[in-house]
Amino acid sequence: FIGENSVSVLIRIRNIERELICPVCKELFTHPLILPCQHSVCHKCVKELFLLYHEDSVTEVGSESSNPGSPRSVGFGSPSIERIDRLVRSGRKRSSLTPRITTFPCPGCQCDIDLGERGVNGLFRNFTLETIVERYRQAARAATAIMCDLCKPPPQEATKSCMDCKASYCNECFKIHHPWGTPKAQHEYVGPTTNFRPKVLMCPEHEMEKVNMYCEMCRRPVCHLCKLGGSHANHRVTSMSSAYRILKEKLAKSIHYLISKEDQVKTQIFELEHLIEQTESNGQNARKEADAQFERLFKILEERQECITQSIEDSRLSRLEKLRSQVEEYQGMLENSGLVGYAQEVLKETDQSCFVQTAKELHTRVQKATESLKTFCPAAHPSFQEFVLDVSKEEDLLCDLSFTKAGTGVPVIKKKCCQVYNESLICWEQPGDTLPVDHYVLEYRKLEKDDDSPWQISEEVHSSSTVISDLDTNSVYSFRVKGCRNTVCSPYSKEVSFHTPPAPVFRFLFDDKCGYNTEHLNVNKKRDSVECVAGFSLLLGAERIHVGCYTSLDYIIGDTGITKGKHFWAFQIDPHSYLVKVGVASDAKLQEWLHNPRDISSPRYDQDSGHDSGSEDTSFDLLQPFTLVAVGMRKFFIPKGSSATSNDYPNRALPMPDSIGICLDYDRSKVTFYDVDHMKCLYERQVDCSGTMYPAFALMGSGGVHLEEFLTVKRVEYPDDT
Repeated sequence: FIGENSVSVLIRIRNIERELICPVCKELFTHPLILPCQHSVCHKCVKELFLLYHEDSVTEVGSESSNPGSPRSVGFGSPSIERIDRLVRSGRKRSSLTPRITTFPCPGCQCDIDLGERGVNGLFRNFTLETIVERYRQAARAATAIMCDLCKPPPQEATKSCMDCKASYCNECFKIHHPWGTPKAQHEYVGPTTNFRPKVLMCPEHEMEKVNMYCEMCRRPVCHLCKLGGSHANHRVTSMSSAYRILKEKLAKSIHYLISKEDQVKTQIFELEHLIEQTESNGQNARKEADAQFERLFKILEERQECITQSIEDSRLSRLEKLRSQVEEYQGMLENSGLVGYAQEVLKETDQSCFVQTAKELHTRVQKATESLKTFCPAAHPSFQEFVLDVSKEEDLLCDLSFTKAGTGVPVIKKKCCQVYNESLICWEQPGDTLPVDHYVLEYRKLEKDDDSPWQISEEVHSSSTVISDLDTNSVYSFRVKGCRNTVCSPYSKEVSFHTPPAPVFRFLFDDKCGYNTEHLNVNKKRDSVECVAGFSLLLGAERIHVGCYTSLDYIIGDTGITKGKHFWAFQIDPHSYLVKVGVASDAKLQEWLHNPRDISSPRYDQDSGHDSGSEDTSFDLLQPFTLVAVGMRKFFIPKGSSATSNDYPNRALPMPDSIGICLDYDRSKVTFYDVDHMKCLYERQVDCSGTMYPAFALMGSGGVHLEEFLTVKRVEYPDDT
């Protein structure tokens, strides 16, 4: 009968069985020894490996049995006596002048192991591992009890095992052999076991000394003689208690970390099991597809074989028919047969008119036969050389028939073509020289700070792009894609991450009516792009221009306004643009500004001209309806007086991003400018959100602004307040 506790121990011990298997014999460890690389191998296996790699270096057979005080000599002898005897009988002896080689590769890590002069005798037994193996064996045979070693037959079940006597006892025998008041009463006893390990670990180099220190360089226990004048004299050592405490803390910490990551391990196990299922399924599908391909080849060969053999057969029958007909014709030339016999009979005709009537056609036939006889030529050639197949190229192709190196190919996500907002457009391309695919599978997940969320799978995509909706704002998403051909899928593409903007996308077009200067600005038909061009009137007056002049900005706004909420839009500015200002405008001041323009061509209104005293800047800034940031000449200029930077030009001029984004938080009266590619904040400031706010742009000189082609075409709709 096995109790519940024994069953739980059995299950727990069996779960670690793979750690208790010797890497050489693939069985449970028997008297395991610790190699210098910290791997453990059975004592028997170490000697077998030693003999396998260096048969001429075997020495001191049974040396362990000559040292009864050594803990490594307890309970086992040399397992290789027969093999050693064979070597000795064969006369293969090591010369005293031959250098002794004591190295062999570790079966666990393949590192070269140098056993030194002491060979196997210099290795420690791994008593901890040995105890765990014995505990496993006991759990595995829990139904078989350990019997008392001193009972008279029939023996009783043992209840204790004495580690000093190395024997198991029942209660009665233990009392008899360990009476109170005697030295045996002080013996150490444990539960029933067959594993009797020494109480004290002895030094393998100094058999009579106990190990009491730990060499940090060699990572092994040593005695004080090893430190004083032995092989560890110049090594750094620490006390055994300190090494015990440190290593135990490290091991406990590592185990605690693994236990804390149990969910992550289970997730990875689930992914690996899913990969196993995919591998099994894809392997079977690949085999089915290969069989189908060969079946198609067999069918093509059978069809071609039938066609070619039919052609040969038709040619054979046609030639035979011609030759046989020619034979019959020539047989008619023989006397008394065929044409000649018929002609002889006609010559017997005496009626002139009848003879002439018949002889005319007959004479023609005889003349043809005569000509044929003079110029003999067979009606058909017996050679079938033109029907010989040349399959050398096909044989080479069939011999080289193999899996395509390109396969379906791993798709590549084109990051520059992708647009990721609250909806995302993900584009990819298939590498060249690869087989076409039937469909793609796109997966994406949100990258959290603490842990990654699971992958979400889109529906099958039959093009090289797709749209993913309902993404969270101000979040990082990772995307990957794989191609599938029939039932075989390629590996996933390299993961590409995108940062969504801090607010939903705001859709608008350029307004070509409000304040739009048709002489200087050119808006395309879609109204998503505007360019600044020189006015025709300026060109007509070019001959009168002899000195430079100050040109004013030309403004244009969006056709949709914002009255609440938080919104984001993005655009690109031509790299060659001279000066473009981008930002927002308030309709409360916009009409007044457009109908009563200020003398903004005056240098006094140029905040960077150096002509103002500073007082005009404040009044000018309060009166204008625009909140703009200057961009031009491949630079993004931070306004003067910003707390984010000083007024020095190098600190204010940043490289112009490929794409610029603007986020307007109407409720908090704040506008923020972003580098869209990295979703990095470049500049933010407070803004007077009075009335309706519009996206605003101003251009001077050559240049252009192009709105991003957002994924959604919906206009802004505000939910009713509740």
